[in-house]
Amino acid sequence: MAERTPGSTSRGQWQWPFRLRLTFIHGVILLLLLLVILSALGVISTAYHTRSQYARLQTMEQRHDQLQTVWSRLLLEESTWSTPSRIENLARDRLEMHVPDVHHTRVMRP
Repeated sequence: MAERTPGSTSRGQWQWPFRLRLTFIHGVILLLLLLVILSALGVISTAYHTRSQYARLQTMEQRHDQLQTVWSRLLLEESTWSTPSRIENLARDRLEMHVPDVHHTRVMRP
């Protein structure tokens, strides 16, 4: 508990051994401390968001690789189904088409 000192005022104010005096420099220091804390919180937030976005990027890259594999398989399947020999065999067997003889062809000139 603080004691009353001989130099105290007559209104009954107590004087502490270290009186609290806020000066301009104390305000600047408090402001700088607040800015450092806010900057640290910003760095923490940015690091968190960077890590979460990087994890999302890796997930999307894996999905891209899977879709690329499926796309390659589909292209291979399409090229297999559309080979000229297969089309000719289907036309001959299912549609009963055939290549016309030389006697059944006509050449038209413009």
